[in-house]
Amino acid sequence: MYAIVETGGKQYRVQVGETLLVDRLPAEPGQMIALDRVLLLAANGEVVVGRPTVPGAQVMARVVAHEKGRKIIVFKYKPKVRYRRKKGYRHQYTRLRIEAITGPVPVEAPAETEVVTHGA
Repeated sequence: MYAIVETGGKQYRVQVGETLLVDRLPAEPGQMIALDRVLLLAANGEVVVGRPTVPGAQVMARVVAHEKGRKIIVFKYKPKVRYRRKKGYRHQYTRLRIEAITGPVPVEAPAETEVVTHGA
């Protein structure tokens, strides 16, 4: 079973037991969080695609740690005018371990039926 979730404006494919590096979340290490923006849910060869999200689907994850990314150096330089600016930056991440994926069990879509309305 796997799901595609959205967090921090990015989409991730997750399975139970995987670890995932996402943008920093406001949670303490060891705390459980719920990722509600489930865009796709697949199990047993059946797939449920959300419009835009799958109703009732949720991915439960445990915060393992907060980490920093690699250092990025920003250097601005203008020749002949003695202008130099050096700045460093490290992106903040949260490492998650996927504990459970819950949601509607994927089933076959019912056959299309004609809807008849009785109006005046």
